[in-house]
Amino acid sequence: MERCANAFNGRRTRTAICMSEVDANYMARALELARRARDEGEVPVGALVVVGDYIVGEGWNRPISSRDPSAHAEIAALRDAAQNLRNYRLPGATLYVTIEPCTMCLGALVHARIERLVFGAREPRAGVIVSNGSLLRDNFFNHQFAVDGGVREEECAQLMTDFFRRRRATTQ
Repeated sequence: MERCANAFNGRRTRTAICMSEVDANYMARALELARRARDEGEVPVGALVVVGDYIVGEGWNRPISSRDPSAHAEIAALRDAAQNLRNYRLPGATLYVTIEPCTMCLGALVHARIERLVFGAREPRAGVIVSNGSLLRDNFFNHQFAVDGGVREEECAQLMTDFFRRRRATTQ
């Protein structure tokens, strides 16, 4: 079963809101990884890379614990997949991530040559896929990929909301 909607008479476009059972299942795993980040005191974002029917890379946010500003979930998942596949390019890969990627992560997705991005919730402050103008829409990158957003959106958004609510409560 698949649910897709957009403003173009139900036709799928690059920024369709789409959820299949397969996407929902992979996003459930990304949510588990996000909870791991949360449990480690990191912003709860989880990501995984899928090629065919196999998870080839996983990651969760770790910039604080690793003292590495580039240690976002997407970057960690891409690094893991690249090591496992022994290739820095990931053609045919889908990246699942709980939150819309930032500019740095978008650049990594382009360089990795992923085929598709599936994200959970929009990120109104730093997201650059749909929230703050779509950098992909400008067509100046040398690689384009399909985007589906809103997969398990409420769960992904709630995880972030709860995390920051708790963080604010403990710092006051």
